[in-house]
Amino acid sequence: MRNLNLVHLNGLRALEAVGRTGSLLAAADELGVTPGAISQQIAKAEAQLGKQIFERRPKGLALTEAGRAAVPRLTQGFGLLSDAVASIRGDNDRTLTISVAPVFAARWLVRRLDGFFRLHPDIDIRIDATSRLVDPAASDIDLAIRVGRGDWPGVEAELLLEQEIFPVLAPALATQLKEPRDLLAVPTVIDSQAMFGWNVWLDAVGLHGEAITPRHRLNEASLCLDAVISGQGVMLGWQTLTVDAILGGCLSVPFPTRARTGFAHYIVTAKGGRESAKAKAFKAWLKAELAESMAALDAAIGPHEPAL
Repeated sequence: MRNLNLVHLNGLRALEAVGRTGSLLAAADELGVTPGAISQQIAKAEAQLGKQIFERRPKGLALTEAGRAAVPRLTQGFGLLSDAVASIRGDNDRTLTISVAPVFAARWLVRRLDGFFRLHPDIDIRIDATSRLVDPAASDIDLAIRVGRGDWPGVEAELLLEQEIFPVLAPALATQLKEPRDLLAVPTVIDSQAMFGWNVWLDAVGLHGEAITPRHRLNEASLCLDAVISGQGVMLGWQTLTVDAILGGCLSVPFPTRARTGFAHYIVTAKGGRESAKAKAFKAWLKAELAESMAALDAAIGPHEPAL
């Protein structure tokens, strides 16, 4: 292991993080430092190694041949180090670390975790709330829950729930609606980060090419939901975002058509990784909890009505 004396560990971490994530910004976010610090660490590490690991291009850094050979081994090595530290700390015995998008954590998952703790008091849950897809094989994340098409490279993606979208608004606003076309006159709260647009639902109810009336454009779905609950307009919600507000009487679903976006909730794990008992327990609980939640949603607003 004398080779490790040739280069600082922080430099190797910087090389690995940039090589794996593909950008200085993503690596800096992961390691909790600035992009400038990452750039300096890379330059020092390359000087210590006597090899150029990245080519500097106008659009960013690209791995050299030496970098392409080294980064996967660095990723594997840091994964083993992470496992060793967790073993020493005893984290492997009790703690399950889950990466989830902040909106899913806040609007659905966190408020249900007591149910998991009652079933599994021997397992501690650590939530890493981030919109960035992390690689479970190269981090301390046991599993992630993400919305997408399930085609992320280098990971296993298990389908959890097909995403369905439908208009939601405050009950007082819903009383004036008779048919889907009436929604065109209601101010709309837009989630600027959404992976879909209003055309998906409008097409599903036969309103092809019709335009909505935007009021607010917010960059976070949870903020949009709060605006809609307060009576500021209508938004396109989905099951896990809106179910509790609907069941609590804070939101109405004026029309039963739910349009599929082509996206879904997935459980994401390391490719080829061995699933721990605590991960299996959480997945079983999560699936059962989601099934119960979706059954309650169907009972409240009627069963799924397919798009036209």
